[in-house]
Amino acid sequence: MIDAAVEYDRRVFVTGRSMQNNVKMAMDLGYLKMPKGLMVNVRELNSIPHEKLAIITTGSQGEPTSALTRMANQDHQHIKIVPGDTVILSASAVPGNESLVYRTIDNLFRLGARVLYNRIADVHVRGHAAQEELKIIHTLVRPKYFVPIHGEYRHMVLHGDLASSLGMPDENIFILTDGDVLDIDEKGARVTGHVPADYVYVDGLGVGDIDHVILRDRHHLANDGMVVVIVAIEKSTGRLVGEPEVVSRGFVDIEESEDLLQRTREMVVTSLEGADHIAEWNVVNTQIKDAIAKFLYEETRRRPMVLPVSVEV
Repeated sequence: MIDAAVEYDRRVFVTGRSMQNNVKMAMDLGYLKMPKGLMVNVRELNSIPHEKLAIITTGSQGEPTSALTRMANQDHQHIKIVPGDTVILSASAVPGNESLVYRTIDNLFRLGARVLYNRIADVHVRGHAAQEELKIIHTLVRPKYFVPIHGEYRHMVLHGDLASSLGMPDENIFILTDGDVLDIDEKGARVTGHVPADYVYVDGLGVGDIDHVILRDRHHLANDGMVVVIVAIEKSTGRLVGEPEVVSRGFVDIEESEDLLQRTREMVVTSLEGADHIAEWNVVNTQIKDAIAKFLYEETRRRPMVLPVSVEV
């Protein structure tokens, strides 16, 4: 990119913290040769026409806070995309990042930019070492023990095979999964156990105290909503007092589905017929929950969370 900018008489602006750090490191170590005066600072930026400027930026994976994404969203502090700009994404989307990457590309197109990416142009630059390059590193470092730590499990196995092909003993190669404990001391290296290494969820002031049951309930609520059934029951007889109240949130629109909610109320009454002398609240609530859940599924093919609330009067 630097060589191309020099050849076509463009100045270069580098943005994105990791990009700036890597460029500075490469220049300090002598790997990156840059003619004096080629780099643009922030104060000069607005005075240089777009056709005389090349910008090197982070954000090829659509990271929400990256420089390129901020440009695409028009909230970058210094850079504004204008019609006629060309944006080159030199990396393919990492699996799982596709929606973020393509959203950024769409936003760049909306601003009038011409976007080149790996689906329409041969612009992908591989960031990972090939096998021959890895062999060079192994030969230079000559490690006693080897633990592949990046990539899917299949990649780590193949990297272990490469180390074995270079003469490393198989017992000194460790293919680990998240949580495996590798102890290394003067006697050698060995896997000694496994510790929990799952996601730690932060929920308000709570850290790590959200269990799978709560997450399951939240997922259920997000998918199908909830229906609250409120019934008043006479304490002495166990009889239903008045008409049940049904409240829907995230399931159906109350105004547009009044008929369904009315039939739900009737189903609540039906589910409690013959239960006049039941005194156990959990039994009453279970009867209501089972009957309403079945009824709503038959009517809508959806499974909202049904929460019965029994009030004693």
